[in-house]
Amino acid sequence: MRRYGFTSLIFSFIALLLIVVQNYFFNSTTKLPPNTQIIGPAGGAKQSEFVFCHWNVENFFDDKNDGRTGPGDREYDVLYANNAGLLKQKLAKMTEAILKMNGGKGPDILAIVEVESERAAKLLQQALNEKLADPSLHYQNLLMKEISVGRHIAPAILTRLPIVKDRTRTLDKQHRILVGHILVNDQELVVIASHWTSRLKDGANRRADYADKIYGLCNAMHHSNPAVDFLVSGDFNDDPTDESVAQRLHATGDAQSVRTGNPLRLFNLFAGKDLNQFGTHYYKQWHAFDQIAVSPGLLDERGWTCDPNSTQVFNGLHKAGDKNKRPWRFGSENEKNERGYSDHFPVLVTLRLEKTGPAAELSNRR
Repeated sequence: MRRYGFTSLIFSFIALLLIVVQNYFFNSTTKLPPNTQIIGPAGGAKQSEFVFCHWNVENFFDDKNDGRTGPGDREYDVLYANNAGLLKQKLAKMTEAILKMNGGKGPDILAIVEVESERAAKLLQQALNEKLADPSLHYQNLLMKEISVGRHIAPAILTRLPIVKDRTRTLDKQHRILVGHILVNDQELVVIASHWTSRLKDGANRRADYADKIYGLCNAMHHSNPAVDFLVSGDFNDDPTDESVAQRLHATGDAQSVRTGNPLRLFNLFAGKDLNQFGTHYYKQWHAFDQIAVSPGLLDERGWTCDPNSTQVFNGLHKAGDKNKRPWRFGSENEKNERGYSDHFPVLVTLRLEKTGPAAELSNRR
């Protein structure tokens, strides 16, 4: 009997520990521990509206030769390391495009993919800040974990908003999936930025695996806190109607089923959109590979909310005279035409932070 009681006590302790750990990572309403590393302006942000952007920036490598040997990596690792002028041009094109958004300020949260290294992301961060005269608009925070999955290209997040630094992580070493936590006025937003396997060698099973991994994380967060605010962005290399997105990620254009459905569904801001207007990548035809899907929590009126009507493709980055108005790529070493920005268009959505707490309750009573 004593042994049974002790064993039960151990299992109870383990269960309690799992709940604490789960809440630490997944519950946006849980008060953060006092030693949590929050980086950003004290007191949060005065603004209540924020622009989020996802962009595949096309083979963005830094100025160091790291001896990359894999296909694709070898070419761009050497290309930018040995050609300072070309890297400067790449940075200038990216900066120009980003600062055309959000009234010349650039997005408040910028998720980018195809980034070789943290050094490359810092070069972009520096280039953007040099163009922003107002220090309050500087991109103070960079979230990134370098990873090699086939190629040395990874997601990164740049933001001018406060972040929870010690929660930045990748799901594992086998997927280009970055998880970042943004905290404004004590309200947490989880950003899951990803880049799924290319179609060059099919990769359908791998893309389904990406969807399963992300959905597993989202489901865990949602079960811990149904009001959790998170968004998933990425170059999925599949369209909204493809199995990996619609069935494995459970991303739909039916907002009502997202709000009330069980099991968890995500609201795909690009589901049902006309590809001629919302296409982000062009290969023989238009595709909406670059997408944003949001949690049920972003469709309620508490904490972070999403304005689906603000969803847009920043599709002005095309070459003059291109009748199809396709993304204007920057290109490789052998590019013979004038260089553009990227072979993908950025996608954007406006997020809002609703009033919470006693002040909000008083306002609602009025």
